[in-house]
Amino acid sequence: MSPLTLRERPPALQWGALLSASLICVVAFELMRLPAALLLGAIGAAILVSWFEGRVRIPPWAFVVAQGFVGCLVARSITPDILLTILQKWPMFLTLIGAVIFFATALGFALARWKVLPGTTAVWGSSPGAATAMVLMADAFGGDMRLVAVMQYLRVACVGLVASIVARAWSASGGAAPAIDWFPPLAAGPFLGTLALAIGGAVIGVKSRIPAGALLVPLFVGAPLSASHILPITLPPWLLAICYALVGWSIGLRFTREIVLYAAKQLPRILASIFTLIAMCGGLAFALHEAAGTDALTAYLATSPGGADAVAIIAASSPVDIPFVMAMQVGRLLLVILIGPSLARMIARWTTATEPAPQTFRPPSESEPRC
Repeated sequence: MSPLTLRERPPALQWGALLSASLICVVAFELMRLPAALLLGAIGAAILVSWFEGRVRIPPWAFVVAQGFVGCLVARSITPDILLTILQKWPMFLTLIGAVIFFATALGFALARWKVLPGTTAVWGSSPGAATAMVLMADAFGGDMRLVAVMQYLRVACVGLVASIVARAWSASGGAAPAIDWFPPLAAGPFLGTLALAIGGAVIGVKSRIPAGALLVPLFVGAPLSASHILPITLPPWLLAICYALVGWSIGLRFTREIVLYAAKQLPRILASIFTLIAMCGGLAFALHEAAGTDALTAYLATSPGGADAVAIIAASSPVDIPFVMAMQVGRLLLVILIGPSLARMIARWTTATEPAPQTFRPPSESEPRC
């Protein structure tokens, strides 16, 4: 047995390696102030374990439940102020959101035509919505979850980095995240209601065979309950950390050396597409500033292509119109979730009309021995 492989190591040792690597990666990403450091750290650690042929397996039910909590997290972000802002300025929002989605879809189409990525994978990877939701939906609609994760989380990191630089340049704010209270006091009623919504909604979504139902059922049931204050969705940081770890590990453990090397080979083109999208959205922000008189930083953060949580942190510590920024981010997220499957199928048909798309890498077989 090679000392550089985990394949034959005891399960406890493999889990220890995964947990230790996750802690190291999360701390490193937090020190680098990367957005979504908890999720990125879990993915990075799981990829590392997979590279050394680890056979750790996350129970399918745990992944399903974690998706339910992610759906609740998105639902909680849809506040009455955001809905009111969207309703008051819906023509502007629809135009701007449509433009960002068009830019992203055009880049996804280009990546598919250039055979950088298979058709549906390119579209889901380019979608300017919530990264975790896009990865989970891509898996349900035939995209390669691993390559989509590479594209989405690279975009999240790049958008967060560029937005932070712009915010620092525009104002004196550093855009730093506030300290996290990992174990805040919890109201029993809302917390138990959130547990029921996340777990029950995820189970119903899976049993009803709705694509990405474990994510979408809690999202669309929870959004009106949260916005109307019928159910204050309560997600303590420690619970979100567990969910991020489960989702991140479930994504990262699907990687193989083959897929890592393939992604590394395509990295320059993927990064070029990401920064092209950021530049296009920057042009859109300039147009919004000139045409509507929106202040430049508000316009830039509102049109930033994804990474809504990172944009929210930056906006909260900058002199901007926060409801306007978050209305754009959340509105685009919801529209992408609604039309994403149709866009993916359409782009796949266009790219296969002239020649077949490259074959995507298949995830490890469920019959493959794992711990």
